[in-house]
Amino acid sequence: MRFLLFLLLLAVAAALAWWQWEEHIPHHWHPWAPLSVDDPLTPVTKWKLHRLADDREGCLAALETAPEDALSMMPLDDHEPVQGCPLENVVRIHASEVEFNASFVARCPLALAWVMYERQRLQPAAEAHFGSRVARVEHYGSFACRNVYGRAEGRLSEHATAEALDVAAFHLEDGRRITLLDHWEGEDPRADFLRDARDGACDLFGNVLGPDYNLAHADHFHFGMRGFRLCR
Repeated sequence: MRFLLFLLLLAVAAALAWWQWEEHIPHHWHPWAPLSVDDPLTPVTKWKLHRLADDREGCLAALETAPEDALSMMPLDDHEPVQGCPLENVVRIHASEVEFNASFVARCPLALAWVMYERQRLQPAAEAHFGSRVARVEHYGSFACRNVYGRAEGRLSEHATAEALDVAAFHLEDGRRITLLDHWEGEDPRADFLRDARDGACDLFGNVLGPDYNLAHADHFHFGMRGFRLCR
């Protein structure tokens, strides 16, 4: 009897502690609080992004927290553009606060991660190194129904589910163009900016691959949603 009473008291104490914790924890640290694009980034942010992979309405609601001129996108119905590569919970991104060389389809959490990255990591890095913002981004695409590295066998690439974006170059508002192929190496602001752009992406994307990873990524960053901290 005493043991049961002890368990009851322990449960009550735990419930009170949980209630007090939920009442006082900051929104951006709360694991079940809705995500907003300008929430300060914490270790919880990636977990929230991963959780939205199966929550279409929650993810679209998070995208809607972006300022009106910060995102031009269209939600898409689930569909299978190529046999064997069905797409679920996807949107088409036309523009954000930057222009793109082409619109692209992205699984909703990837789109959300990009907008947060752009606002909280990419633009601050550009302003710090150049005193100018990024105006345009060149990418190689997001969706491709293929295995990793295009191999005949093996697991499907993140691109097969539109959960990765390959970025090759950044155009600044002052007219400068910075590419990974030409400017990754060296001791100048362009190389420093690209490294900061990569490191900042690691706070949001599950895996970030670039020239330091292998030759296949010598000319682009791969921003993918799988995993939690592969940053090369």
